[in-house]
Amino acid sequence: MADAGHEVIDQRVWEDLQAKIEDDTRIRDELRDHIQELEKIEKRALIILSTGTCTGTVKGAIEQVEKHNFPAMIAKIKALASTASAHPYYKFNHMWSRQMQDAAFTVILCAWLGGLGKGKEGKLLSIEETGEILKVPVNLKDRDAFHLTIEEYLQALINLIDELSRFARNSVTQGNFERPLAISQFIKDLHAGFQILNLKNDNLRRRSDSIKYRVREVEDVVYDLSLRGLVPKSDNSGDV
Repeated sequence: MADAGHEVIDQRVWEDLQAKIEDDTRIRDELRDHIQELEKIEKRALIILSTGTCTGTVKGAIEQVEKHNFPAMIAKIKALASTASAHPYYKFNHMWSRQMQDAAFTVILCAWLGGLGKGKEGKLLSIEETGEILKVPVNLKDRDAFHLTIEEYLQALINLIDELSRFARNSVTQGNFERPLAISQFIKDLHAGFQILNLKNDNLRRRSDSIKYRVREVEDVVYDLSLRGLVPKSDNSGDV
């Protein structure tokens, strides 16, 4: 026999929950559209830059990316930020974090190669400079809005290290025997910086541990060059 005091659950509770689910789905779909378009733009830019480093056509690659890809990427980030900032940041930021890492990596790589007005290779953009180029705030603490996080910036730096280790090997095949020396020292400096950091993010900590392998790879390139007498011993004695 039913309890006379038992109250039937108001069906409006379920209707309200369903409405919230549908609203969340609508927001995620809208964000996903922006994210997928951003990812395509980033991939095209990185393919152009990577091809430039492989074929010795870096200058042309930089010009193409700066003229065509960066404006499109920045515009899409702006559209994503406009949608995302209307909602709690940490509820949805996992959806676009990797794409923001790639966006940061793209501009950091371009600047390192001498683009974005840097003029020569080897310049490392700070997180503030990266955010300024992408036209997004960085490491926000005072408000709930779209921004570039420290973790995304650091992940971009690790991507840069991976790319530069490949660039060092490509440079040798292109007959540039000085660049691997510069890359070796640059990666060592970044490695030393990462070792100072007390990283809480497990994925970031694991990836930062892999930097030592990139250091070793480039050291091997430099060592091979020294054995072949292709660089002055005084220039690379500290790298082997």
